[in-house]
Amino acid sequence: MTGKTRRLILVVFSGLILGLAGYLVLNALNSNIMLFYSPSEITDAQKQGQRLRLGGLVEEGSVSIDGLQARFALGDGAGITRVSYEGALPDLFREGQGVVAQGVFEGDIFKADSVLAKHDENYMPREIADSLKEKGVWQGKESAQ
Repeated sequence: MTGKTRRLILVVFSGLILGLAGYLVLNALNSNIMLFYSPSEITDAQKQGQRLRLGGLVEEGSVSIDGLQARFALGDGAGITRVSYEGALPDLFREGQGVVAQGVFEGDIFKADSVLAKHDENYMPREIADSLKEKGVWQGKESAQ
């Protein structure tokens, strides 16, 4: 075998190994990505068992707590999504407060496995804050950026 043939085999083998490594990394990232949506951005396709983060404001008069079972509605001014959560809610959770819930849809109800209450909307992710500003329901201060 000549030196040229050995180099060619080494380059092809290295390319295959790098391609396989890249495929494995992208596959792992794709299965762990959890996208962030507001209630008006949810489509029927996303309600089919895909894990999501749902952010918005807790609707006034929608909170129902029975022991550790909580039900409430998240809204963004254009859409409302009903949320069910089993567990202790954060101390900052209240009506009109910004909330991020993580979980999956079961029918039309978002079954959350974690709920994060924001101190105020200044800490809301930029995409959700922009969405709330567009719809005129933003309650936070304007940032000085």
